[in-house]
Amino acid sequence: MKEKIEYNDQLTERIANHYTDILTQLGEDPKREGLEKTPERVAKALQYLTHGYDLNPDEIMNQAIFHEEYSEMVIVKDIEVYSMCEHHMLPFFGKAHIAYIPNGKIVGLSKIPRIVDAFARRLQVQERLTLEIRDCIQRTLDPVGVAVVIECAHMCMQMRGVQKQNSTTTTSAFTGIFLDSDATRKEFINLIQAKLH
Repeated sequence: MKEKIEYNDQLTERIANHYTDILTQLGEDPKREGLEKTPERVAKALQYLTHGYDLNPDEIMNQAIFHEEYSEMVIVKDIEVYSMCEHHMLPFFGKAHIAYIPNGKIVGLSKIPRIVDAFARRLQVQERLTLEIRDCIQRTLDPVGVAVVIECAHMCMQMRGVQKQNSTTTTSAFTGIFLDSDATRKEFINLIQAKLH
């Protein structure tokens, strides 16, 4: 289920005023038909794209923790990731693959994509995003181990700068048994690469 975003009218107006000035500085006419409502649209888009600041990932996880004796790997893969690079405020997007091995507690499966969004919908770097997701799951579930792999395309590399359109960035972070056991880590990698459906 998508998060419902409440737009702050005063904030929308302040951001829109800045974008009106930016359009003027770029040589555009913010009063022309196609741009008339653009500053307000951008102001609302920015609030949506950064609404993760208003979310508490630990609270999201704690809403659905259950005691179970299941002790095998739980994987949620191909979670869509949409975020904004904090260096150029351009999008990066891709997929996250997350696993944990329970230690007496499991979490409702929908909470894992929700915490990905809670961290991704902020100004981010992919490296920090990977660690934040890992640490949140480790902190709230105290599992035997956590594994996070994120693969993203970055518009700051593809649209500007080096302009390498086919490049992707992969980051990973592990705790517990995923760090200590090559076999467990390899099983995770094999499972996220496998097409089981």
